[in-house]
Amino acid sequence: MANTRKIVILSVPLVLFFIACIFLFKGLYSDPRKLDSALIGQPVPEFTLQDIYDENKQHDASIFKGKKMLLNVWATWCPTCYAEHKFLNELAGQGIYIVGMNYKDDRKKAIRWLTDLKDPYQISLFDKNGMLGMDLGVYGAPETYFIDSNGIIQYRHVGDLNARIWKDQLADLFNGMK
Repeated sequence: MANTRKIVILSVPLVLFFIACIFLFKGLYSDPRKLDSALIGQPVPEFTLQDIYDENKQHDASIFKGKKMLLNVWATWCPTCYAEHKFLNELAGQGIYIVGMNYKDDRKKAIRWLTDLKDPYQISLFDKNGMLGMDLGVYGAPETYFIDSNGIIQYRHVGDLNARIWKDQLADLFNGMK
């Protein structure tokens, strides 16, 4: 009986070691860009945000209905957003409807950015305090959400969009949405 108890006590660290190894091994093969959202399959949360260009103009979740689109979360303090901006202009040039959400940023800097780099967004939301971002579960910028014509979030992409990622991973998904 004493030997059995001793074996059980001594095997606990070994079992804990194997459990830790399983979690670490799983982490080696996970994609840090793939962060599932609890909102996949859900409508865009209700909100009221100012237009980035006009403080008196308000937008709500109704802007996400009627056509499939991208919702791109960006900020001027985000160097990756700068890198991705040119490709967003290309997507907009191909007729892809993109709503921009400027996230926790300075309005004047954001407007200057859009003026200097060209504005790919059909609607530009100003989420100064990050409230819609919080509701969406935004970790940081850039993030892009695929929203179908019913206003339902179908996919979340963390990180920049570029031609390679679009072609290899996202174009078919976007084109397959209704």
